[in-house]
Amino acid sequence: MIDINDYNYPLPDFRIAKYPLPQRDHSKLLVWDNNSRQPAEDRFYNIGRYLLPEALLVYNNTRVIQARLVFHKPSGARIEVFCLEPLEPRDYALSLGATDGCTWRCMIGNLKKWKEGPLQVGPLRAERLDTVGNTHTVRFSWDNSTLSFAEILDQLGELPIPPYLNRDTEEADKTTYQTVYSRIKGSVAAPTAGLHFTDQVLDALRAQGVRTTELTLHVGAGTFQPVKTDDADQHTMHTEVIAVSAQTIRDLLDHLGHVVAVGTTSMRTLESLYFIGVRLHDLFVRFPYGDCSPADYPFRDTYFDLHIGQFEPYERDYTLTTEQALREILYYLRLTRQDTLHAETQIMIKPGYRFRVVDQLITNFHQPKSTLLLLVSAFVGDTHWRTIYDYALTHDFRFLSYGDSSILTRHSAP
Repeated sequence: MIDINDYNYPLPDFRIAKYPLPQRDHSKLLVWDNNSRQPAEDRFYNIGRYLLPEALLVYNNTRVIQARLVFHKPSGARIEVFCLEPLEPRDYALSLGATDGCTWRCMIGNLKKWKEGPLQVGPLRAERLDTVGNTHTVRFSWDNSTLSFAEILDQLGELPIPPYLNRDTEEADKTTYQTVYSRIKGSVAAPTAGLHFTDQVLDALRAQGVRTTELTLHVGAGTFQPVKTDDADQHTMHTEVIAVSAQTIRDLLDHLGHVVAVGTTSMRTLESLYFIGVRLHDLFVRFPYGDCSPADYPFRDTYFDLHIGQFEPYERDYTLTTEQALREILYYLRLTRQDTLHAETQIMIKPGYRFRVVDQLITNFHQPKSTLLLLVSAFVGDTHWRTIYDYALTHDFRFLSYGDSSILTRHSAP
């Protein structure tokens, strides 16, 4: 059992950054050196001084969509529909590119006022189909078949900034709540560790010899879901879709021991790769490839899927090396003639987790009693997260999505 109350700390409201700094790379940077174990501080634009030698910087290229839609009933009742993830088509790109309708899993505000019938705003119609837990299946259609759903959202939707900012979305958020390298639409929340980067910082890092590569994890609303049980293991992690190119896998193989994750979304994706590689290894052992064609190979049988469960890292002893696991993924991509790995992860990184891919983490300061704080604790060592957060609280660091940053070096397991 992990008592979530052991991961609590006082976070006054004035420590929560409601707005970003005018210059995003001027945020404060807390530096945690695993050798001295003494926090220090600098400015983010100097982050190159603290990266591992021969570092590979891995960032999440997801882009936040304007996922919040507001409808009004003829009575004037306001109903908010928050798009969480696509159901039909299931693929994000296909669903956002659809011109003849699509279906999404949504949260609905003021649901009691939407008893039956469709809602409409402009050309967009929404029809509620069913309810699963506290989410709802909503079918969207629109009159203009020349517009994609992404364009509809751009016209009618609102960027969903985090609820703990306690303010309405403003026009500036459309820029400041996106990373400078965001390009693949699908997230309903930003990978906020990347908000500190500017083109100038990235250019300076590349000139310094830092290699950069990207992956995609579409951040869901579950990232804001608090742990509501005393036992953190009773918390259900949200599932998120990931995509990692074969080139990124090759980059990782070339830089093992020097991998820097930009944010917890990149961290969860990278660490999930190891377990995907293990899953593939097990499949290849059970079904030797031989001379059969990829079309005949049982990649989609009942035994095999590419969803990494919440507690999968803790269910057995893993002996496969990280290099072996990553090479299994490359082999799988060659067999299936794919350039990109598509999978889902529900992985929970908590104290006791053994890191296999990431050596350094760039991240913001997270909410008390959150799964992200558990991840940080696992990374730096269970007794050190509080030292880091106490330093940040007593040295005027700004917290949460629009707050300051930190660079943390991996805890050495005993």
